[in-house]
Formats: sequence, C-alpha cells, structure tokens
Amino acid sequence: MLPFSPLTCNLTTGEKRVLTSWKSYTDPSPGDFVTQITPQVPSQVLTTRGSKPYYRSGPWAKIRDSKLSRLVLTPEGHLKRFQHSGTKWEVTYEGPLANSCDVYGLCGPFGLCVRSVPPKCKCFKGFVPKYKEEWERGNRTDGCVRRTELLCYGNSTGKSQNVFHPVANIKPPDSYKFADLDAEECYQSCLRNCSCLAFAFIREIGCLMWNHELMDTVQFSSGGELLSIRLARSELDGNKRKKTITASLVSLFLFVILGSAVFCVWRYRVKHNEKISNDASQDAWSNDLTPQDFSSLCFFEMNIIQTATNNFSLSNKLGHGGFGSVYKGKLQDGKEIAVKRLSSSSRQGKEEFMNEIVLISKLQHRNLVRIFGCCIEGEERLLIYEFMVNKSLDTFLFDSSKKHKIDWQKRFDIIQGIARGLLYLHHDSRLRVIHRDLKVSNILLDENMNPKISDFGLARMFEGAQYEENTRRVVGTLGYMSPEYAWTGIFSEKSDIYAFGVLLLEIISGEKISRFNYAKEGKDLLEYVWESWCENGGIFLLDKDVDDSSHPLEVARCVQIGLLCVQHQPVDRPNTLELMSMLTTKSDLPSPEKPIFVVHKRDYESLSNPLITFNEMTQSVIIGR
Repeated sequence: MLPFSPLTCNLTTGEKRVLTSWKSYTDPSPGDFVTQITPQVPSQVLTTRGSKPYYRSGPWAKIRDSKLSRLVLTPEGHLKRFQHSGTKWEVTYEGPLANSCDVYGLCGPFGLCVRSVPPKCKCFKGFVPKYKEEWERGNRTDGCVRRTELLCYGNSTGKSQNVFHPVANIKPPDSYKFADLDAEECYQSCLRNCSCLAFAFIREIGCLMWNHELMDTVQFSSGGELLSIRLARSELDGNKRKKTITASLVSLFLFVILGSAVFCVWRYRVKHNEKISNDASQDAWSNDLTPQDFSSLCFFEMNIIQTATNNFSLSNKLGHGGFGSVYKGKLQDGKEIAVKRLSSSSRQGKEEFMNEIVLISKLQHRNLVRIFGCCIEGEERLLIYEFMVNKSLDTFLFDSSKKHKIDWQKRFDIIQGIARGLLYLHHDSRLRVIHRDLKVSNILLDENMNPKISDFGLARMFEGAQYEENTRRVVGTLGYMSPEYAWTGIFSEKSDIYAFGVLLLEIISGEKISRFNYAKEGKDLLEYVWESWCENGGIFLLDKDVDDSSHPLEVARCVQIGLLCVQHQPVDRPNTLELMSMLTTKSDLPSPEKPIFVVHKRDYESLSNPLITFNEMTQSVIIGR
C-alpha cells in the first residue's frame, strides 16, 4: 500500500479499503491473506487468512506518525511496514514471525503468550489448561479454563465472592468493548456487572471491558497495559491460607534443625550458587539465538523428552561419546527421535552446541541428518534428531558379525551418498559449510542404508569467495585431519576432502585407520593402501567378507580416488565437484603421489580415548621426508 493510501473502514456505510496479498511473488492474483481496519472502537489492524484471524495489532491509540510510510503484505502473510528515512525505505516492523506471540490465538482462550525466545504459553492466574495432556505435548490452542467458577446470582455483582487480579505489561485481548469512562468509573462499571470478565483503562484510549473469553493476550517483558481480570475470591484467599501454613512449617523446620545451622548455611550457599549459575547459563544460551535462528526450529520442554526416553533409561541408550550420550525416544504422536544429551563434562561447549542448532536447522538434504529441535533447561542441553534405525556406519563396518551385511554395492552407494552430502555442503547449499569432523562414526544409516552426515558441532560457514580459514584451536579426530589443518590450523574444502579419502579407504578395506597395524613394520592404513595400489592397483584391498560381491575395476578406481583425496598438498586433491565426477563417470584419473602424512598406531594408543573428537595437537605426528 502506497503512502497516503490508508486502510479505512467507514462505520456508517460499511465501506472498507483493504490490503490483499498476492498469491505468490510472481502471481499478482488475490492471495490467502487480507489486512484491514476493524469496525470496532477503537479500531485495530487485523490480518485474516480466509475467514480466520492470523494477526492482530491491538487497539489503536490514534497516534499518528509524521514520517512517510507504506505497508506490504507478502504472500506468506507477513505485514511489513516501511518508513522513509529521507534517502531510503527502511523496515520498521515485520510480522507475524512463525512460532511467535504475533500469531493470533497461539495460546488459546484465557491463555497468556509470554513474549520471549522461544515464546511461552501459560494460563492466567486462577486458570488451568483445558486439556492437560495436549498442553504438555505443546498444543496450547485449546487454551485454559477457570479453576474456580465465578459466583454470581441473578443481577448480583458478586462483590463479596469475586475480586480483580491485575496483570501487567499486556497487549489487550481481542473482542473488547469501549466505554467513555475515567479509570475509577471503568473499575466500578465492571465491578457492578458480573458478566464483565476483565477491564483495562488505557490513558490514550479510555475504558475497555471484556464480557467473553480473553483471546490473543500477549505479555511483554516491559511496557504494555494493565489488565484486571475477575477471579473467585477463594483463588486469592487460598494463597493467603497457603502462606500461613507455609510460614508455620518453615518456623517448625527451623526450630528442628537449629542444631545443624552451620550445615544448613553451607547447604544453602551451595544451592544458591548453583541456581545463580544455572539461571545465568540458561540466559546466556538463549540470548545468543536470534528470532531468525528459531524460525525453523522446535523447542521441546524437558518433561516431554524425559517421557519420550523413559527418563533417559539405559534400555533406551544408543551410544556414548566425548559429548555425552545418545538416547532413543518416542514422542506422543509416535514419531521416533534420537536425543543427544550433552554431559556436564562434555568437551562440546557452548559454541559447538549453538553452531549445531543454527547450522543443521538451515540445511536440508537427503544425505544430511535432520534436526527436529532442542531443549535448554538449566544446565541441560539436548539436541533432538530424526532417529536412524541402523545407527552409524562403524557399527557395521568394524563388527565382524555385521560387516557382511553391507556388500560392495551397498558400500559404493554409501560412498556416493556421502559425496553428494559433501557436494551440497560445499557448493549447492545457500551456506557454504566445512564440516571439519567427517569420520565413519559420524555417518548415520537410515532404514534403507542411505548415509546421512551428522555432528555439525565443529562445522564452519564460509562467505562469498572465501576459500580457507585459520584457527588457533585445532579440533577434530586424529587420522582424519589433513596435514595443513593439523599443523597450521588452516582448513578449507580440501580438509573435508582429505577426511573423505580416509573414510573411503576405511569403507573399502573394512579397517579402521586408528587401529590398523600391518605386519612387523607397523604400517598404518594409508601406507598399506599405497603399497597395495602400487603392486596390484589395490584390487585386493576390499574387505574379505564381501569380496565375492565386488567389481575389481570399480574397487581399484575407488582406491585411486581415495589416494587422490589424501594427497599431502591441498592443491593436489580434487574439489567436491571433481570428486563427484570421478565417482559417477569413467573418466581418466590422475596418478596419485605417495601419501606422506602418517599417524602411526602407537600415537593412538597413547590417547586415553581413541574415539574422542576434540584433540589438542600435542600428539606425535610423523611426516615423511
């Protein structure tokens, strides 16, 4: 809507001027959303989707803005307000954001949407969820109902039985009635009428009263209006009785433990410090996320995850790593999930946790694991993923009782799937991402044995034409780290290619690089592969448990590709586009040079946990000359 073309509603004739969205950004025919001025007094801006309310501004105080402005209603129903600064148009408001208090009736009748990130629903004082089970599942649209009904007889005002309870910082609910009264008259008028459920006196508007359910009520952290709601007196008197009982019990308790006062003081200090630490930690975590980060992410409450995992029972535990434990869970709707629960001693810190939340939620590909949401409560940090029936690739590859289940064709399909996932990360996604921790245990398998790259805690985004980055804190997994990253902290797309090469050779041979030791010379996997390739093209490298299903020429080509990926110099390794072409065509391949970056088995044995992901580079790494 252009400047000086306002939305209007003529109360006399009923004529309206409305703003209708386009069906799409390229189709200007009428879309699903209409924004208009409501005919009530005072009026408000209302966006509807079909016949249902979608967004409501709240009552207008008739304050005019002198700046030049215009409105845009997008095909998704977002209302954008622009103001001209003198040189350009600037967005001063955009809403409603998905999963925010701007969405009409998010918390249902008599529900209060607390504006926070993420938004929280609660019931007004004296009200309880209408359907408790649905509320606990996260579906709050049915709202709340009174715990104690109002006592009104005939035309009685209910003065003695009912009281008003004030709630601050409120966006007034919908369906109000206006009365030209001052503050005291507004209170008295609602008090005398037992059907008046709430009232608010707004200085710029006047008296507003509600005779029906309170819908679309929002509470801000500051600002807003004071809303007084009618409650049964017993709701407040009950609190007074509870306080009296509590005070008596506290006095008795203090008397009984008087002899242990020193212990209690110490105990109090410990608990108090823990609470302060937990609160500060929770605020710090949630404050680092922006509304954009929440747009495609669901936040779960701790009790829902505890129910889904049977309170994190051992029978539901899928595995354990340096970050903590992974549990299988089942939500109320039957959806199976995997829950990564970071332990308090986890080496995966705040940066890695936040990185994984933001990054995976913005990446969508069939060969990347999908994240459903997260949970942050106190010191608890949980990531909720799609459940992978076949767990990780290493459970098949390095288990003598299972490795025969993935024959050569399945292994080759897995290799190609991982490469497609890398191609998406490096080139095809709107974010250019370097994974930095690609390894066999981070490849998950679905019910059809399709590979999915997981664990993006160490991943980094590149912008524009950026090719590489340097870090002082070298983290990753020994054996998979490229030479330039391990020694200088420089990482790039070619760092992931190196890790892919190691992973490819592990898949072919069925041997783990950190545990492989050939003959008395103590040769590691890369040395052994190189010598085998030089002697016979690598055709005998394939895992003996599946060699009857192989195609020798295909195996030899993959061995050569693996060696090209682990070249010492990044420039000698293929990029992801070239890698994908090598795997899907029969084009000629360049000859690899001998790999000279070697980590021997004895270096792994010096580690307390060879599978740990975070490694400060203080281990012995041998580079051939």
